Amino acid sequence: TDENGRIHLAVPPRLFIVPGVAFIVGATIGIVRGGRATSLRFLAENAHRPPRTVKGWYFYNKTKNYRVLLGGMKGAAKESGKLVAISVGWVAIEEGLRVLGGPWNEVKEVGAGLGTAGLFCGVYRLPLKTAKQTVLLGGLIGAVVKVLDSAKQRL
Repeated sequence: TDENGRIHLAVPPRLFIVPGVAFIVGATIGIVRGGRATSLRFLAENAHRPPRTVKGWYFYNKTKNYRVLLGGMKGAAKESGKLVAISVGWVAIEEGLRVLGGPWNEVKEVGAGLGTAGLFCGVYRLPLKTAKQTVLLGGLIGAVVKVLDSAKQRL
């Protein structure tokens, strides 16, 4: 609090930027995947009864387009929710290690990369072999972020 009794919170900018970007990426991936899957499902379900009139084709395509749109929106919500949760995990782990201080502050990016890789493995239920590769990649990405952060601070 300050002299006027107001409460000030220090919210790291990454808490807004990283989940926001993750939401955009997740929504894009979800729209594409969900729409494509719904389109193929609709075609498979209606292959045995194609429309025979112009009016029938109109309603067939109209129904298909609405279902594809709905499937894309559902996929976007699902994928963006997962990626936002994982990205919030990254920021939370990194900030938690920063708050702990000492030696943890020096490896906060690598720790966030490893922790996020673990979250990713759990959310997407990856098999053990793929989980090992994901954790290795998470550590590598964390190390790259650490090197880039060190280079930024030296400039």
